[in-house]
Amino acid sequence: QVQLVESGGGLVQPGGSLRLSCLVSGLTFTNYKMSWYRQGPGKQRDMVASIDSSYFVTYTESVRGRFTISRDNAKKTTDLQMDSLKPEDTARYFCRAETILRNYWGQGTQVTVSS
Repeated sequence: QVQLVESGGGLVQPGGSLRLSCLVSGLTFTNYKMSWYRQGPGKQRDMVASIDSSYFVTYTESVRGRFTISRDNAKKTTDLQMDSLKPEDTARYFCRAETILRNYWGQGTQVTVSS
C-alpha cells in the first residue's frame, strides 16, 4: 500500500520559517518525481516545487529564492524548507509522487502564516 505522510506544518509569523517533510512508503522512491502542491481556501491546488529522480528542481515564481525542495532517497523523504514566509503562503500543503503511469497524493499539512 502506497502512503505519503506529510508533517511539519503549523502556525508561523510572517518572515518565519517552517520545514515540511513527506515520508513515502510502498513504492520505489527513486523512480518518482516528488512535488509539493498547495491549496488555499477557495483556491485550486497549485504546484509549489518539484524534484525529479535526477535532482532537477523547479519552483513556482512566487516561492523562488524563499523555498527549497530536497529529497533523500535512502530515507524515502522529500522536504520543503520554507523561509521568509508571507501571509499569502497560507494553505494546505500536499506531497505528490508521480511517474508517467502513476500518481499518488498525501493528505496534506496546514501552514498558516499570521501575526
